[in-house]
Amino acid sequence: MTVTVSTKGYTKGFHSTTRLSASLKTAIVGMPNVGKSTLFNALTETQGALAANYPFATIEPNVGIVEVPDPRLAVLTKINESAKTVPASLEFVDVAGLVKGASDGEGLGNKFLANIRETDAIVHVVRCFEDENVIHVDGTVDPLRDAEVINLELLFADLASVDKRLEKVKKDRKADPVEASALEKLKEALDLGKPGRSVELDEEEELSVKSLGLLTRKKMIYAANVADTDLAEGNEMVEKLRGLAKEEEAAVVVVSAQVEAELCELDDEERADFLESLGVSLENSGLRALVTSAFELLGLITYYTSGPTETRAWTIRNGWTAPKAAGVIHNDFERGFIRAETFCYDDLVEHGDEASVKAAGLMRSEGKDYVVKDSDVMLFRFNV
Repeated sequence: MTVTVSTKGYTKGFHSTTRLSASLKTAIVGMPNVGKSTLFNALTETQGALAANYPFATIEPNVGIVEVPDPRLAVLTKINESAKTVPASLEFVDVAGLVKGASDGEGLGNKFLANIRETDAIVHVVRCFEDENVIHVDGTVDPLRDAEVINLELLFADLASVDKRLEKVKKDRKADPVEASALEKLKEALDLGKPGRSVELDEEEELSVKSLGLLTRKKMIYAANVADTDLAEGNEMVEKLRGLAKEEEAAVVVVSAQVEAELCELDDEERADFLESLGVSLENSGLRALVTSAFELLGLITYYTSGPTETRAWTIRNGWTAPKAAGVIHNDFERGFIRAETFCYDDLVEHGDEASVKAAGLMRSEGKDYVVKDSDVMLFRFNV
């Protein structure tokens, strides 16, 4: 399987000009001093974000690209003896700590809310540990109160945006009735203190309000930041947070920002030993679980191209057809799509190599209507 960029070619190791993951961002938000920047540093394995013990240590948002953990890549690389391995990635944005009144501009709130508005999903870090040496902006640790402060500020900002837009729409005789309907539904929920993501909108309604970038419309993961001793089992504060998340249909991932920061200083063997001492495996550690959850939260899946030159994970939206999936490699592959030779990762592992998969009749030739599945290994034929 070699790269042949011609009128009839195979797609091995070709660089994308429209790669989806480059445009997807996940905001990391929370109260000041909850461990956001420490977690961000661990995510990106850098010391780029100022992890200081006082409010607003982060003023400008820090941005980092994070690899998505995927054990399948190593297996594909070994089977095909690939010279290079390229994982999928996500972009994380560390937004400065929000405080009560952020929607009215408190603590540079308006600027920070604008940073969140530009992202696709939210990781809400909530402090679930006691430590007298780490200042809490409100003096005491209460995960439900802290979560409510952030959620209300996001909600107030959305309500202001919806009210402003709805007022204009009502005055405009040529306004789109679809947008008006969507705004009315959102306003009703927000007035009741419910997040925008609780409102069911059809495809047209969703598109009509997309430009507002509503904060509570974005999907959310709560990252419960605990002490190292609570990483394996969590604690009472985590359970309270889980109760809140269940009501909101949000996810919860237990992490220890300090543990993750310490892991960055260790080699692979030392990491495994350290986590084992805490009752946690590297595969299921908070950091990996958080990245994987964010990937799933954004509705993303992975397909692969794999050969001697390169094994690469390509990120697409769940539900995309083969031509659109081919387009993340190069626009020409979507425009000139003919068919996709496809087989399942599990079949490759079971049979040992591509020739054996083909001999077993498990390689399929899929057309333009084929919906790509997670873990598909694909070879695109195109003609331009």
